[in-house]
Order: sequence, then C-alpha cells, then structure tokens
Amino acid sequence: MISIWAHTLVKNEERYLWFAVRGIIDFVDKVLLWDTGSTDRTLEIIKELKKRYPLKIEFKQVGNVTPEGFTEVSQQMLDKTDADWFIVVDGDEVWWDESIKWVAETIKKKGNELELIVNPVVNCVGDIYHYQEEAAGNYQIDGRRGHMNIRAVNCKIPGLHFEKPHGTRGLYDADGMLIQERPHSRRLFLNDAPLMHFTNLIRSSNRGKDLLVPKRDIKLKYELGTPFQKDFFYPEAFFRERPKIIPSPWKKMNAAFCLRALVETPPRRIKRRLFKSKIGY
Repeated sequence: MISIWAHTLVKNEERYLWFAVRGIIDFVDKVLLWDTGSTDRTLEIIKELKKRYPLKIEFKQVGNVTPEGFTEVSQQMLDKTDADWFIVVDGDEVWWDESIKWVAETIKKKGNELELIVNPVVNCVGDIYHYQEEAAGNYQIDGRRGHMNIRAVNCKIPGLHFEKPHGTRGLYDADGMLIQERPHSRRLFLNDAPLMHFTNLIRSSNRGKDLLVPKRDIKLKYELGTPFQKDFFYPEAFFRERPKIIPSPWKKMNAAFCLRALVETPPRRIKRRLFKSKIGY
C-alpha cells in the first residue's frame, strides 16, 4: 500500500491553519506539523489539532528561522518522511474533500508511475468572498500559466532535495534539475481538483503579526477581486465544528481596504494584460 504524509511548516497562521489541517487529515497517513516561532495563537491551534489526532500529527517547534533556515527545515522534514509520497499543505490553503480525495486515490492507484501531481488554485483576494483573476497567476509548467501548483510529490525521485531560500525555494533531483522540468509523462494535472489559497490575505491575528514572517510583507494584495457566485460551495472544512479559539473565516474586507484597493486594482489589471500580450499568452 502506497503511503502519504503531509508537510505543514508554519509561522503565525492562526486564521486558516485549523481548516487547512482538517481538510486533509482524513486522507493522509501522517502530518508533520512544525512551527518556526509563532507569536500568535498558532501554537494553541496546533495543540488542539494534536489533541484530536494524537497518532496522526507530529508536532515540533524548531524556533525562528531565516529564509535560508526555512529551506533547511523543509529538508529536515523531507529526510524525516518515511512515506512513498508527501503533500505540501501550507497553513494558508484549504482543500475541498473531493479534491484531496482525488489526489489520494490517484496516488494509491498510479503512485508508482507518477512523480508529481499539479492542482489548480483558487486564490482569494480582499476577503474569502472574492477571488483573483486567472491572469494574475504566474506559475508556469508544461506550457501552462496561471493559478496552479505542485502539491503532491513522489519521494522516490532520485536525489530529491530542497534548494534556495524561502521565496525562491524549489525541489530538485540528483542532477540539480527542478522536479517540474523532469519528464512530463510522469506529471499529472488534476484540473478538476482545486484547493483554496489565502496567501493574499492577512493570515495571522493582525498585519503586525503577519509582518514577523519572512517574505509576508509582499503577500498582502490590495485588490478588488471577482465575487464568488451566490451558490459557490466553500471547502467542507469551514463548516465543521471547531473550538472557540478558531477565528471565523467569514470576515469581509473593511472600508479602508476597499478604498486602497479601488486605487490599486486598475493598474494591476492593465499591467497583467500588457505583460501577457508581450510574452504571447
């Protein structure tokens, strides 16, 4: 039987971490949930998760890390992983049940033939009620460009390891090749298995706590996204029972944010379209 672990490396992720872990916990064999110096309620939330899933969650505090140190800790997680595949589960992303189930079932059935699984990403912007246009997605793989990401990786890729600091960190093989540049026949796009991503929103209790995390100062986007349709169905993890310490995700952007976003959104959209036309997409 092919085994699957999850890697969740966090700092100040109190707004979405509970939902991120709850969304995948039933579909993996183990979660490495390691903290790098949280100063908000992330540690309390991890302890609540650990209470509920004592056998599935391995909690470790590694202390504050630099961007380079973040990569070193990622490598330690990889070295620790005694599984056939691992799934990267950041504290700011929440899976739909059907999406993560599809990923897990695909790995169980085809895991010996595949190396990577690529999933589309629904990027929220402004608040949980709005999403960012596809033109804003800069990830490129196999001639595609948009909101997508590699989330499931076969641990048996020869020489699999992390390189480069947080922000440019990547997974490489024994020859120093990025794993997404390896033979395309062993990659699978699960186009109908998206996850929801909150990287463009405040992820800690407030902006100040967010700014204590490396690279997060450039994450928040003042942008008016597209509203989800009224019948849009959010990931199931948001509707499950949660402890009182877990913040409600159902918060709308405030007036000050809207005013700034009104100014910054048009030039962003113009820039994306100009860039897209120049590179031929």
